[in-house]
Amino acid sequence: MEQVYHIPVLLNESIEGLNIRKDGDYVDVTFGGGGHSRVILSKLDQGRLFGFDQDEDAAENAFDDPRFIFIRHNFKYMRNFLRFKEVGEVDGILADLGVSSHDFDVAERGFSFRFEGDLDMRMNRNATKTAADLVNDLDEESLVRIFRDFGEVENARRLVRQIISVRQGSPIKTIDQFKAAIAPCVPKKIETKYLAKVFQALRIETNGELDVLKDFLEQSVALLKPGGRLVVITYHSLEDRLVKNFIKAGNFEGKQEKDFYGNVSSSLEAINRKVIIPSDEEIERNPRARSAKLRIAEKL
Repeated sequence: MEQVYHIPVLLNESIEGLNIRKDGDYVDVTFGGGGHSRVILSKLDQGRLFGFDQDEDAAENAFDDPRFIFIRHNFKYMRNFLRFKEVGEVDGILADLGVSSHDFDVAERGFSFRFEGDLDMRMNRNATKTAADLVNDLDEESLVRIFRDFGEVENARRLVRQIISVRQGSPIKTIDQFKAAIAPCVPKKIETKYLAKVFQALRIETNGELDVLKDFLEQSVALLKPGGRLVVITYHSLEDRLVKNFIKAGNFEGKQEKDFYGNVSSSLEAINRKVIIPSDEEIERNPRARSAKLRIAEKL
């Protein structure tokens, strides 16, 4: 089922980056179809693997294996749930960020502008706010901030004024209604790229993705044993910048603070000085891998 659900990106590179010990404890915070987890588990003997995913569809992919513990919650609660399982430290943590292929291809989830469906975009379907709620309820400045900061949409203000103009007539509830509402603002030559940016911005805000990522990175440092590995795959520059800065400087601005002896205060050391990207062969096999970037760090 995993091949249908989601093709794991940078699989060999990320597993190698974890530097797996047979008796170690590992965490896959984005379990999804279990592609990365399956390989991690195959390399464990007495070790354990904890898989996090808030998506009810992902829960159906959980393994029946005594070494595997599935936790159906957002990974921002990683530390709390591991503490509940009496796990204080782990040997490696993997995060494959973004939306699974499965969720992009299910029309009613509302992640893709290729389908008709509700303008939803919730990764956790028990969450109260949908993308449609944001589009219909937020004021002009809030919406401009979302499209400008999270989608880097150049004509963000014009886009928002167009949305507000349309929603005053009737609420925008579906993907088709949303696309029709913003059509006058979409540059025809780069329509697909533009819509991708707009949908990305809404998805990030709907799910609080960047705040969750920051929480996750801070928790990872606290959870990793010295010598433990953090492996993160990102899909857009906003995520990658946060991960890069945090590894380099121990903060999200990337400002390196040094002690009296000139040592940088970050608790992590980058294993790959240059970001790892998919090969041409992998992109040909799986076009959704084309924007992926992999960073690996070790706890000092």
